[in-house]
Formats: sequence, C-alpha cells, structure tokens
Amino acid sequence: MQLLNSIFSWWMKKRMHQIDLFVKYPNEVQKEWFIELIESARNTEFGSKYNFAKIETENQFKDSVPVNDYDDLKPYISRIMAGEQKILWPTETKWFAKSSGTTSDKSKFIPVTKEALEECHYKGGKDMLSIYCDKYEDTQVFTGKTLMMGGSSQSIDPNTDSYQGDLSSIIIRNLPFWAEIRRTPDQETALMKDFEKKLERMSIITADENVTSLSGVPSWMLVLLNKVLAQKGINDISNIWPNLEVFFHGGVSFTPYREQFEKIISLPKMRYMETYNASEGFFGIQDLSTDSELLLMLDYGIYYEFAPMEEWNNKFPKTLTLDEVETGVNYALIISTNAGLWRYKIGDTICFTSKYPFRFKVSGRTKHFMNAFGEEVIIENAENALAFACQFTGAQIEEYTAAPVYLTNENSGRHEWLIEFNKSPENLEAFAEALDHRLQQINSDYEAKRKGNMALEFPIIRKMERGTFYAWLKHKGKLGGQNKVPRLSNDRKFIEEILGRNSQVKKEVV
Repeated sequence: MQLLNSIFSWWMKKRMHQIDLFVKYPNEVQKEWFIELIESARNTEFGSKYNFAKIETENQFKDSVPVNDYDDLKPYISRIMAGEQKILWPTETKWFAKSSGTTSDKSKFIPVTKEALEECHYKGGKDMLSIYCDKYEDTQVFTGKTLMMGGSSQSIDPNTDSYQGDLSSIIIRNLPFWAEIRRTPDQETALMKDFEKKLERMSIITADENVTSLSGVPSWMLVLLNKVLAQKGINDISNIWPNLEVFFHGGVSFTPYREQFEKIISLPKMRYMETYNASEGFFGIQDLSTDSELLLMLDYGIYYEFAPMEEWNNKFPKTLTLDEVETGVNYALIISTNAGLWRYKIGDTICFTSKYPFRFKVSGRTKHFMNAFGEEVIIENAENALAFACQFTGAQIEEYTAAPVYLTNENSGRHEWLIEFNKSPENLEAFAEALDHRLQQINSDYEAKRKGNMALEFPIIRKMERGTFYAWLKHKGKLGGQNKVPRLSNDRKFIEEILGRNSQVKKEVV
C-alpha cells in the first residue's frame, strides 16, 4: 500500500505544472478555450442560429448571443433527451444531470457530454487530489478508500446508453478503473434510489473499510457519519476510521457544519478542503489554507463571463472578462461550456478575493437573497452573522432558512428565520440580538433599513424541532444528492411550506 500511495501521489503531482500554467497565463488560456468552443459548435443547430462561423472575438459573441437560463435552453435539451443530436454540442450527448439547485418543484436536466465529463468533472476531481498531494507531501490518502455519496440514476431509453440522475451518479457510473478501485461503497449501493435504505446499507458496508478520505455535500455526509456512529454504538469516527485524513466537500457552505464535524472526528490531522462544482461544471478548488477561498480553474472547457449585480436580469448584460473584474464585488457567473451550455447563467454569485492568481468566494445566488426592503442580504452575510451568533451563544446550527415578513400599513417588515439547532443557545433572544447586530455590522443596507425600526423590525427567530428540514425534503422527494435547503428567499413559498407542516413551533423571538 505504501508503494501504491507513493506512485499515486507522484502521478497526481505531475498535473501541478499545467495548473501553474493557467495561473500564470489566465487570459490566454481563457481565450484559447473561447476559440475552441466556438469552432467546435459552429455546425450545431445553436451555432448555426447564432452564426458562430462568423464570430471571431469575445465582444462579437456577447453582442450576438443572449444570456440564457435553464428555461431558455430547455426546449433544446428536451429534444436532445428525446434522441436528437448536434443541437447544442457536436458530439453525442446521452447523460443528463438531474439538478434542482433549490428545492423548487421543477427539476433541471443538464447535459453532460463526454468532453465535459473527462475535461471538466474528472479533471476537477484529479486536480483536487493533485493540489492536496502537493500541499501535504506526507499524505497517506491512497493507502485506503474514498467514501463517496452518490445519487441515483435511471434509464431514459433501454435501447441506448442514455440516462439521467444526480451528477454524482453519472460520475460513479463512468469512473476510470484507478478511481473505482479506491471508492466505497460498491456501485450498486452507491446508486440505490431509496435514499434511506442506501444510508442504512452504506453505514454497514463502509464501517468495515479503511476509509482515508470523504467526498460529498456536508449536510448529507453528516447524516451518514452519524448513522455509522449509531450503528457502531460509539461517538467518534476516529475509532472507526483511524486513518481518515481529509473531507473534500462542496455544494453548500461548510461554515454551519464545521463544528459538528470536528465534534465527531477528533483526529488531530483531519483536514477539510472545499471545492466548487455543480451539474454545470467544476469551477474552483481550495489551494490555500484560507477557508472558502478557491482557485478559479481555467482549463476545463469553460469560458467565463462575470455580470455585475445591476446587469443580472438583462438579456444582453454588460459582462466582464477576467482582466476586468475587481476584488470585493459580487458577480453573477455566466458560463459557456463543452456540454453545450451557451452564456448560461447558473444562478451563483462569486466575489474575487485576489487577481493573478484569480481566487474567489462563492457569495450567494442570484435568486436566493433577501431584498424585500432594499436590505440586499446575501448568503455570505447570513453565514457570517449566524457564525457570530453561534460563537456568542455557544450554539450549533443543523439547518436554516429565512424569508421576509412583508410590510403592511400597520407594521414594518422583518426577516423570519427558521433554525434547526444541533446545540440550542441557552438564550434564544441573545442569539437573535447577536444575529441582528452582526448583520448591521457587515451590511450597511440592512443597517440603514433597521434604523429606528422604520422599514425593518427586529427579526423573528423560530426554533424548529430536530428533523424538520429532513422531513420536509423527504416529503418533496428530495433526499440526498445535490438537493439542499434553500438558505435565503425573497418570497415566503418555502418558509410557509415548512411552517405548514410544523404547526407546533417550539420557540419564537419577536
């Protein structure tokens, strides 16, 4: 095993030369990918419609092709799923990542081409390991197995090899041999459709493996780890997997979960490494010790554009290239990819922390924020304020969501937070005061609206029973995979659904 570990580590670190190249020449690498993408798709239906054959510059591309969301591309994707080809991308497209992104009733089916799988998703997974091995030369990660939580997939057409499912299921179905032999549980278990049965089976199978790394969404991984602990009747994962050394996580912010992981994993050298990947692509990897600061990966078959907040809803927004962005500003991420997503607005916002190299933080969602009163509270604000309130009161949060309570002629508006605590604060009102205080400290718009309770009154905090959010996701058929609780909403759809299922709310602060 030691020899195998050394060989794998050496092989992974060879990739660092290519990573260094796009770090040093980011604009040149992006320009090359722009040209390759346009030339590759010039004879597709989409390429013909927007005259890709005559597009030579990035500005021509921006002037010719509108920014698209999923609904704009859905007619094309539906035809591809029905068997038509060369619509958005020239090569055969037979895999579709089922994505909700939020817990809305509509599912999105994102095309995953062979090029996107190999040049983006797999490349991202390998680079994650390359950066890790380069950073921690003493790693023994290849002496054991990676525990991966996969989603389910189902066939579309039994006469073809075409199927849909969570991105993780597509990745697991097509893993190269060297990666498959390092993974646990077995493929049949990993792709089980019934999430609760899968949890049960995974907790039994993986508990007897030598697991050295974890990979998945923090919320669902925590559920699995607690299941393993319960099955063994102990309270520390270190007693089950003493060689565990790293958790590669993504999908949701790790901030609310870090303390819970540290509570059940006491290994002194346990590391946590963040990635930013989605059904649409693999975008960033943590390459420093700074939490949440990610290196933008530039040679994955993705051409990036960045839209300032005031341009988010325009069909032909004024977008910026890498060279034009500024640090400390929130941009909507717009991508064109080798999966046939053209000027696609994925719904995430990022904020650059540095240029040359380009590092960033995921700051929120273009549709998931609270701005009912001009307060412009984004997820980054919420995570910061909640972490402050937890530290101040000794609380730990399991899940949460928040939405506005609209103003009326009689009352000012306010924010309502539904919070499921892993460890409740002794004084819920003190928690609410700390949350409100911190939001005013870090968000001047929120502070202005809170002044004198004129537009925004003191927030409502509702302490929810343990298991509330899990039960809600289960009711909606959205357990596991990339499904997650929407953190912030500008309307009350989600919050009313949850409250409607929980008429007995334990505590309230007004």
